Amino acid sequence: MADVPTIHGTVDPRFEGVHEVFARNFAEADELGASVHVMVDGETVVDLWGGVADRESGRPWERDTLVNVWSSTKGVLATAAHMLVDRGLIDIDAPVARYWPEFAQQGKGAITVRWLMSHQAGLPAVDGDRELPELACQDWETMTRTLAATKPQWEPGTKHGYHTVTFGWLVGELIRRVTGEMPGDFIRREIAEPLGAPFYLGVPDEAHDQIATLEAQPVGGTAPSGFTPNPESLTMRSILLSTPPLAGHPNSAGWRRAQMPGMNGHASARGMARIYSALSLGGSAHGVTLMRPETLDRAHTIQAEGPDAVLVLKTRRSLGYMHPVLETGDRRGPNAFGHNGAGGSMAFADRMHRVAFGYVMNRMWQGGLMTPDPRAQRLAGAVYAALV
Repeated sequence: MADVPTIHGTVDPRFEGVHEVFARNFAEADELGASVHVMVDGETVVDLWGGVADRESGRPWERDTLVNVWSSTKGVLATAAHMLVDRGLIDIDAPVARYWPEFAQQGKGAITVRWLMSHQAGLPAVDGDRELPELACQDWETMTRTLAATKPQWEPGTKHGYHTVTFGWLVGELIRRVTGEMPGDFIRREIAEPLGAPFYLGVPDEAHDQIATLEAQPVGGTAPSGFTPNPESLTMRSILLSTPPLAGHPNSAGWRRAQMPGMNGHASARGMARIYSALSLGGSAHGVTLMRPETLDRAHTIQAEGPDAVLVLKTRRSLGYMHPVLETGDRRGPNAFGHNGAGGSMAFADRMHRVAFGYVMNRMWQGGLMTPDPRAQRLAGAVYAALV
């Protein structure tokens, strides 16, 4: 059993079980550095952190240490898109090409915003991805131009498959075309700063010393049942876009500065929970309104459920959010919605319980692609146990 570092922060006595699980993750699950933040009715009930942000220097994990949250970024990006729907600037059932005319290439003129956001557009990989230049994923124009020229992998709208990293540029370019801003700039100005939520998509250089060093990489763990390791498979073609030759190393300055909205948001647990707090309360919290309740109702209504054409396992998706698949051992409530990230990060809202949850860490779990991380799941389970 590993030594447990000093656990810092506060916890409401009702949620002491979360504190116990958080400490046990260090003792039994090889946690390195992490934080967890839980809000109920907009008030903080758990704010805990511990361990080290960087093993080599011994730099300790602080309350608002930032870390790459991988696909947990997608939930924040989706929230930004729904804010534009709420303002009447995007029609969820309009063709994407209405806002991004070049997208209509290769027969994509009928693809709707709804299909794009529910992973039904058939664009989880790009044509000719082996010919993309080095660090292509850090070049916005290269990626959006390539996706606009890509032919769908299936007839759009007929099935769903996880757009592992392409989701970020697809939805991000929609935001850019409508607002004239890069998605990270819109998120900072309209979500993160108003809510006082430490979250960045494109971290400014002056904040790089707040970022934790990731250990281990998301590719190479145990594969889910049915997974095909063939590099030509759709599963691997979607994942390969996130590898160092195309995306860069996740601990590099270039990665941190870039806007890759499917995979490189940087946040603290508090930042993620404060964003989802607004969603847990119908779209408004802390004096900030992100969207009206009716817009949020539509945003987290299930759009696709069943076998995923990319992940080769069952998933449940609404318009940009992941939902629990309870038979996989997911311990969130059935009404929770949010997004997980490779290696373990998890953030979600539960409107029934008025709960918002954020968990981030720097030691990436290698247990499997898109399977529930036991550390995050134990923490979520302890939250729901306290709510009974």
